[in-house]
Amino acid sequence: MALFLGVNTFLFRANQTCSQVTDLRLITVSLSSCLTGTYEDTILMLLASRSNNQRQEIKVEYKKAHGKDLVSALKSELGGLFETLVVALMTPPISYDASQLHKALKGVGTDDDVLIEILASRTCAQIKDIVKVYKKECGGKLEKDITGDTSGNFQKLLIMLLQRSNDEGVDDNRIEKDAMELIAAGKGKVGTDEEKFINILGNRSHEHLRLVFDAYKKVSGNDIEDSIEGATTGNLENLMLAVVKCAKSVPAYFAESLYRSMRRAGTDDQTLMRIMVSRGETDMLDIRACFKKMYGASLYTTIQVQWASLSSIQSGTIG
Repeated sequence: MALFLGVNTFLFRANQTCSQVTDLRLITVSLSSCLTGTYEDTILMLLASRSNNQRQEIKVEYKKAHGKDLVSALKSELGGLFETLVVALMTPPISYDASQLHKALKGVGTDDDVLIEILASRTCAQIKDIVKVYKKECGGKLEKDITGDTSGNFQKLLIMLLQRSNDEGVDDNRIEKDAMELIAAGKGKVGTDEEKFINILGNRSHEHLRLVFDAYKKVSGNDIEDSIEGATTGNLENLMLAVVKCAKSVPAYFAESLYRSMRRAGTDDQTLMRIMVSRGETDMLDIRACFKKMYGASLYTTIQVQWASLSSIQSGTIG
């Protein structure tokens, strides 16, 4: 239940009038009694209702008061998914993205879904900051690690997204040309002209791509997603589709990702938490609106029902 409460708190704005003294007292008391569920709820509800900047201030004040690192203290008392969520909340956004990429690349097997989600959805400025923090905090170069753990056109598009330098701007002279090149590349050529898709998707701004997709549909009568699904497969297809969806609407992309995370065989807790933490202060209100429009139910209610169902299965009340 604590996890459910914390995740859903991200559907509300952070408390801008909080007291650091009160917050510090609550954290200290909760840590001293962290074996009970009541105090776990207190910790999570406190942290989830503060902005990330406010949480960083709480960390500083805790260190001053107790001479210990708050995150280390929390980790020593918590465990499982609850610990994972609390540590995520206490991590600065760029550091969190860098840590997730490092985990995806250096864990057991490469987690392509995490690479796709972060590199397709973040702005150029955010990616530049991630690259710097990755080197500082993870002890390596992100581009080198991606190159070492991926291959082929999937690797090529990831690196292009990593190196992309401009989020904005439209080249009017290229819109129709780009659309026609995509149409030609997708005509019955499974895998043949993947590079055409890659070069356009990896080198154009979202604003430009939206106009290209409109021109593409006007001429071909089809959505660009249909051609991608017919032209390639696997992780490259997933990456291309993510770039297209993010170019059209980043909130809609994350609404779909959240929906999918709760419709798999068992909830994908890691994806659910990662999105709620990383988008909580960015565009969660827009994601909520997209979710309601796309699926006819509120995100809050959907998470609540999903958690209740899982709890019933785990407790054996559903045969």
